[in-house]
Amino acid sequence: MRMVDLIDRKKNGKELTEEEIAYFIRGYVAGEIPDYQVSALLMAVCFQGMTSRELTQLTLEMAKSGEMMDLSAIHGCKVDKHSTGGVGDKTTLVIVPIVAACGGKVAKMSGRGLGFTGGTIDKLEAIPGFATQITKRRFFEIVNQAGASVMGQSGNITPADKKLYALRDVTATVDSIPLIASSVMSKKLAAGSDAILLDVTCGSGAFMQSREQAEELAEKMVGIGTDAGKKMTALITNMDVPLGNSVGNILEVKEAIEVLRGKGPEDTREICFSFAVEMLLLSGSGSREECEEKVKDAVESGAALRKLMEIVRLQGGDDSYIQEPERFPKAAYFYEVAAQTSGYVTSMDTKQCGIVSGMLGAGRETMDSELDYTAGLYICKKTGDKVSVGETLVTLYSNSYDRILAAEPVIRSAYKITGEKPEKQPLIYKRITG
Repeated sequence: MRMVDLIDRKKNGKELTEEEIAYFIRGYVAGEIPDYQVSALLMAVCFQGMTSRELTQLTLEMAKSGEMMDLSAIHGCKVDKHSTGGVGDKTTLVIVPIVAACGGKVAKMSGRGLGFTGGTIDKLEAIPGFATQITKRRFFEIVNQAGASVMGQSGNITPADKKLYALRDVTATVDSIPLIASSVMSKKLAAGSDAILLDVTCGSGAFMQSREQAEELAEKMVGIGTDAGKKMTALITNMDVPLGNSVGNILEVKEAIEVLRGKGPEDTREICFSFAVEMLLLSGSGSREECEEKVKDAVESGAALRKLMEIVRLQGGDDSYIQEPERFPKAAYFYEVAAQTSGYVTSMDTKQCGIVSGMLGAGRETMDSELDYTAGLYICKKTGDKVSVGETLVTLYSNSYDRILAAEPVIRSAYKITGEKPEKQPLIYKRITG
């Protein structure tokens, strides 16, 4: 078998066999196939696409290229959630304790911030003492005891994806929907859960700009998971506006705590409670009505908040910060960005909001950058809101006033204010099941 023949077949729109896909992935990971030939094959995939069978086989080979998590030591149905990325997305901090409080099992591996999107691990590490790098044995113990645990991704998970992603990044093949689907799902399959909820975001703050792209990606990922024997549901969600009011690590943790107390922004509550219900449905916890009632009771009774405190405590964190979020440190500086015109917020560049959060210190500029956990922005006015001259649009927080000065014109440019009130858009566009 020769790599040049695989390139030629895919270039001409022909389907690759299971053996050819296995040869390609295994040979590339082993260093036997050079980057330039893999680049040619990736570009052929961009133009010709992949069949469902090809896509499933590619994803399985990528998943098997490294460690496959065996979660059999955890009792019950294990359910996971993955988001394709967004701004202000603190949903994991809310839904994991809710699902656990309702009797579900969540053994979740999460990542750090990537580009303009925040990372769950960074947010959890903003809680003093919280350990995300724990042993598998401890991970299993915590899930069995508390119903949930969140840890950092293992370095041995999907080495094929790591190599391919680095190559895609420099060969203009990142935006291929089949390659995105296989990248996401290879990590989810390697993580070992029985059921997976996918949050596929679309809009100005998402990697998928249009609903059509998001739906195509969701359908492919659901198909891969279903073919691999997993229970699957995907929700297409709106990321044209940041989720909630807070963007930044400590700010988002505090908002998550508010939601678990039954308060917080309406959009964050709606999205998080919908996700929790879907995860309980996937784990076989009852009918939709029963799962909705369980979620409502977990929040209203305080069980979900107590569950978050338990998980934090078991992972070495100081749970008093969850009980008293005012104990979290605050940024040395803040700046209120005032509206210069009256009208309605017609639209927001959500990606710009994520970029501003990074400029303030909440994200990494290099691999070695130290995060300012207090940095970020609190959004006072969002799309659809009425604004008067002088009203605060957003408050910026940072331990560097120079960063605030640099960020102010960027966040201001993210707002479009006109005299016409925009039509309200739904938070969840569509539900796709396996």
